[in-house]
Amino acid sequence: MLRRWAILLAALAVAGGTAVAASSASAATAGASRFTPGGPVHLVGSGGPRAGGAIRHQAESTNWSGYAGTAGTYTSAAASWTQPSVTCRGGDQYSAFWVGIDGYSSSTVEQTGTEADCVGRTAEYSAWYEMYPGPSENYPNAVRPGDHLTATVTYQGGSSFSLHIADATEGWSQTTTASLAGAARSSAEVIVEAPCCTFSGGILPLADFGTVSFTGSLANGSALGNAGGLTKIIMVDSSGRQKDSVSALSGGENFSATWERRN
Repeated sequence: MLRRWAILLAALAVAGGTAVAASSASAATAGASRFTPGGPVHLVGSGGPRAGGAIRHQAESTNWSGYAGTAGTYTSAAASWTQPSVTCRGGDQYSAFWVGIDGYSSSTVEQTGTEADCVGRTAEYSAWYEMYPGPSENYPNAVRPGDHLTATVTYQGGSSFSLHIADATEGWSQTTTASLAGAARSSAEVIVEAPCCTFSGGILPLADFGTVSFTGSLANGSALGNAGGLTKIIMVDSSGRQKDSVSALSGGENFSATWERRN
């Protein structure tokens, strides 16, 4: 399994202003040599509507969807999800599911999660961690559709972070301690991602993952819905159409995302 860097090419159109995010995840699959690592930050949209309830902002991104706490200092992020199955109709496509600290309004990100990709008509699944701007690192353990995953990223002081991911179905877990200087810890998020990049710097096609459900989404040990500056992030294509739909955040901790289009 080859590894490819990925960068968050985000346009975060936030009520009251535009926030730039730089980061992202992705453990890559075969064919990665067709893509250049990293890439520039791209902004989309010119401002999103203020959302109701506990949500303070709504943002648009070219490759993130989900929820994030964006006001305050964050020491941990956590969530559980069921690994979705991708439908591969031909052509390479990619999707990632992760929890992390940073990346919404900062240039680093500390994250761990899983991937569900299509290499042609072949589905491939993996688990990884990343300390961006360093490259993603694959874990060797098997990940299969229907597996129950739980992940936590925890700040340990200084420049140290602990990244933990466990697959209760397959019966494995991995904990990585890694250092990253200059991490702002300015956001905590639970995210579906369309990884980056093509040679032209564009977002890779989003694999048809059906629906993924996140539960127990936490920031600083409490419900993500209680996090400061709670932001709902919507992934859109170059025409402003949603690439997936994100449900309301129930109980402050639970939501789902449903695939709509690849690009």
